[in-house]
Amino acid sequence: MEKKIKKLIINTDGGSRGNPGIAGCGAVLKTADGKVVSEISYYMGKATNNQAEYMAIVKAIEKAFELEAEELEFLLDSELAVKQLNREYKVRNKDLEKLFVLVYNKTLKFKKVSFKHVRREFNKEADKLANDAMDRKRN
Repeated sequence: MEKKIKKLIINTDGGSRGNPGIAGCGAVLKTADGKVVSEISYYMGKATNNQAEYMAIVKAIEKAFELEAEELEFLLDSELAVKQLNREYKVRNKDLEKLFVLVYNKTLKFKKVSFKHVRREFNKEADKLANDAMDRKRN
């Protein structure tokens, strides 16, 4: 029997070329010991960079649920998203508000979920996956 994943460390990133413009998001899901268990590279169509940041989180949560993880630790380079998800900032944009509620509702399925800000240079894998999604659409 395969061992259940207790905790996932998840780097997410979203981007938009135009803002709003061609948008994509990426996520890397790793076990606590650093083993990559999933990568996500998702093309969104036209969206803002903040919408793409949130969509990366949504996609990662959905994958973590499939993997039956119990705890999620998100690492994002979007300070806005982190502060909104940690209830330090209010969500004032109506489109982001819908995504915020979606994220909140999906996190209720887990024992523990945290959101931490990291500098961009520590989020290169997720950034690459987001850019790959945007590049695939452009080509």
